Amino acid sequence: MNIKNASILIIDDDPDILTAVRLLLKTESKEVFVEKNPEQILQLLGKHFFDLILLDMNFKTTIQTGNEGIYWLRKIKALQADAFVIMITAYGDIDLAVRSLKEGASDFIIKPWHNEKLLSAIKEALDKKSNPKTTKSLTGVQIIGQSEAMKNLLTKMEKIAPTDANVLILGENGTGKDLIAQAIHEKSLRKQQPFVKVDLGALTESLFETELFGHKKGAFTDAREERIGRFEHAHKGTLFLDEIGNISLTQQAKLLTVLQNRMVTRIGANEGMPIDIRLICATNLSLGELANENRFRKDLIYRINTIELFVPPLRERDGDILLLAQHYARIYAEKYLKPTISFDKKAVEKLVAYPFPGNVRELQYAIERAIIMADHDVLLPEDLLFSPIESMKSNSSENADLNLSNVERSVILKVIEKHQGNISKAARELGLTRTALYRRLNKYDI
Repeated sequence: MNIKNASILIIDDDPDILTAVRLLLKTESKEVFVEKNPEQILQLLGKHFFDLILLDMNFKTTIQTGNEGIYWLRKIKALQADAFVIMITAYGDIDLAVRSLKEGASDFIIKPWHNEKLLSAIKEALDKKSNPKTTKSLTGVQIIGQSEAMKNLLTKMEKIAPTDANVLILGENGTGKDLIAQAIHEKSLRKQQPFVKVDLGALTESLFETELFGHKKGAFTDAREERIGRFEHAHKGTLFLDEIGNISLTQQAKLLTVLQNRMVTRIGANEGMPIDIRLICATNLSLGELANENRFRKDLIYRINTIELFVPPLRERDGDILLLAQHYARIYAEKYLKPTISFDKKAVEKLVAYPFPGNVRELQYAIERAIIMADHDVLLPEDLLFSPIESMKSNSSENADLNLSNVERSVILKVIEKHQGNISKAARELGLTRTALYRRLNKYDI
């Protein structure tokens, strides 16, 4: 899409930035809207259509999440799943900006910037909007792997994707279950319809119903406007429920009712609405074990796992580690404007020998860190930094406590102490979700 025909919205609480960007884009684009209060975003989206949104990462608002940009990005994507959003960030928040790409942002730009670079980023994003095929390798939909384990998985995916069968994806954290879900959707007959992801592990008991089923205006104290739930948003498309093993029995009962009746009733409404979705769920837990412990309903298990897929851990994918490392090296070298990156022989040996407890996610972060920090175009062994679990090996002795639970507890304590109690940063370094880390904290009474 040509920038001359684009309608662009900029959201930043710094009036100087709003003025500078508005003046820059005024003669370049069709129309420019600016807003300093992010709480006006949903109202603006309800009144106007924007080809592109520039969104700051940090605001001084009533939303005290520590990462307001991610919060508002999720709100935008929930309302308009195909919205193109470029995040505006300071250099110190690069990790958060990279995370925003996984949440659906198209790109991020670091301030202060050169006007030419900002215009280039905007034009590139608009080009992707016009030619969605060019974004495939950048959005993470491409599945990389030539090992027998991955070939078997891909064969099963090819068979089940064109059907409407409900799918349960199993696997450790960091194996890419969300990418498998999205790939199934893109190969399905519903590929032109919405793909809606819900991280159930991040929903509190009070938010569960309103996020999934929606609510009517005035249904409860804070219901100031009508809200469409994720089920309705996914109508005719695919609904992906991640971390389904973490929901309570009460939540399971409500979910089962909707799936059985194929009807969803917003909070405060009297009548239900029919829904037509393809359901994909994922968990790193054994639902069978949870069912035996009376923590998960067997009738819900039968409902969600018509087909069951297992995503193998990276340590069981012979030959895929180097393939993935090269893939991420190309992506991040291009992103951070570095020359073509290759791997020293010793670096390859280090990669292949490492067990990757954090799986593909840990490998991805390791390569990204190496690309950012490297001063040369050949990565050496010392450029590759893994999770603290690796350093535990070299520091262990014959008298060390090698009990697996004690080792894991010790590593978790070290990482939390390193990040001064910041659970989000600790979970990211350990290759875990926040919910998974909280489970381990409870398990080890930390």
